[in-house]
Amino acid sequence: MEIREIGNTGVKVSTLGLGGAPLGGNFVDLDDNQAANVVSEALLGGLTYFDTAPWYGFGRSERTVGNMLRGKKVTISTKAGRILKPGAVPDPENYGMINPLPFNPIYDYSYDGIMRAYEDSLQRLGIDRIDILLVHDIGTFQHGEENEKYFNELKRSGYQAVNELRVNGDIKAIGLGVNENKICLDALEIGDWDVFLLAGRYTLLEQTSLDELFPKCKLRNTSIICAGPFNSGVLVGREMWNYANAPQSVLEKVSALKVIADNHGVSLPAAALQFPLANPLVRSVIPGPRSGDEVVEILKWFSARIPDKFWKDLKSKGLLDERAPVPN
Repeated sequence: MEIREIGNTGVKVSTLGLGGAPLGGNFVDLDDNQAANVVSEALLGGLTYFDTAPWYGFGRSERTVGNMLRGKKVTISTKAGRILKPGAVPDPENYGMINPLPFNPIYDYSYDGIMRAYEDSLQRLGIDRIDILLVHDIGTFQHGEENEKYFNELKRSGYQAVNELRVNGDIKAIGLGVNENKICLDALEIGDWDVFLLAGRYTLLEQTSLDELFPKCKLRNTSIICAGPFNSGVLVGREMWNYANAPQSVLEKVSALKVIADNHGVSLPAAALQFPLANPLVRSVIPGPRSGDEVVEILKWFSARIPDKFWKDLKSKGLLDERAPVPN
């Protein structure tokens, strides 16, 4: 498994990492033993980078990650921006959660909120150090018109908190964990970030990050971690895209991609998994497997050979941005 560095931080991540949302029961019914098996298979497969967040199962994912990885030589990222208040939410499935822990997530991007979230995560994980701390779900994708309020919180004091933790050596790298390009561009205006964990914006289906974000990240030495390489599942045969039912236009593009993949004997999920890593800014790609068997399948996709002609055909058909680097 190739290892890459996040910026100049000294933080090393495996090029294939594990997204921890399913470990908390996000959109999937996964009990604790099944979640532990996902992590176990990932370790056996050589993965050394694991991402989690308080949001995932309202603490469940962090507990699983901590229990399985404590004392191991791995890199862990978690997130801040929500405080978990005691008391179960009445309708967890409205949050996309199945059997979460009895907590209610409250947004807080202030200095005190970031610091509390960080300390709470340490306790849930049961470790004394987090490698990467990401500000989670800031942006209009999540907050709509309220984002101005939350971004101002981050600008006024929240950034000071994450930067202070970095300067003091409590964490090694700071960044965002988000679903949109624009908020990353906005964040670059208020501080220096080591990494953006970007879900679904640099995939076989979409390369909008090449327009403005990636050039600016290159200038600022801000690395990229690509989450959601299957765009919520539509690239592995499901009909979910961006956490909702895929529109017809997306399904048609997936069908066009699949025709070319079939012509070359290529697994479309394999291409989706390998594509982002051809860009030198991208340090790791992190799918979110829902079972140990899915981890095994992902490892096969990750090592599958894909002919150069496949990528050339995607570009010639207008299905892939001409500027996008492709695997050799």
